[in-house]
Amino acid sequence: MTSEHARHEISDLILRVAQRDRLAFDTLYTATSAKLFGTCLRVLKDRAEAEEAVQEVFVKIWLKADRFAVTGQSPMSWLIAIARHQAIDRLRARRETASALEDGALQIRDPLPGPEAQAVAAGQRRQLDGCLQELEDERANAVRAAYLDGDSYADLAARHDVPLNTMRTWLRRSLMRLKECLQR
Repeated sequence: MTSEHARHEISDLILRVAQRDRLAFDTLYTATSAKLFGTCLRVLKDRAEAEEAVQEVFVKIWLKADRFAVTGQSPMSWLIAIARHQAIDRLRARRETASALEDGALQIRDPLPGPEAQAVAAGQRRQLDGCLQELEDERANAVRAAYLDGDSYADLAARHDVPLNTMRTWLRRSLMRLKECLQR
């Protein structure tokens, strides 16, 4: 199944869910739950909590499927955004609960890095940007999308109209070139 066909099929399922089609909802769950679970797990870093979050995600999808058509997003981007937001909401709730339990006695550490760490990070970012500029534009864009935006190899292969193994090769070779560049 081509990526474009899969995208159309998922889009169609979401539109049918908006019409309260339970079979479409079951099919959508089967087709996307693993990817959405992975999204939640990356944010929450707790398997049980990620499983609960996915269940909440699908409740939201059932309730908000009619909003999909107006977003203009690709269907997977829309679903992943819902999953990411749900996981972040759970993470915030977890932190708020922990904070409330500590009764305010614990000093909250500033999550931002200090000036020294910011200067080091800025230097590393400039070095990485310089190394990315040494790659062909198409390869650099694929690396950014895969490792900074979290796009899947399959999505990137479809976007760049290349076979999946070609995309994997592009990314592996690009990472090797980046490593060499960063070690200079």
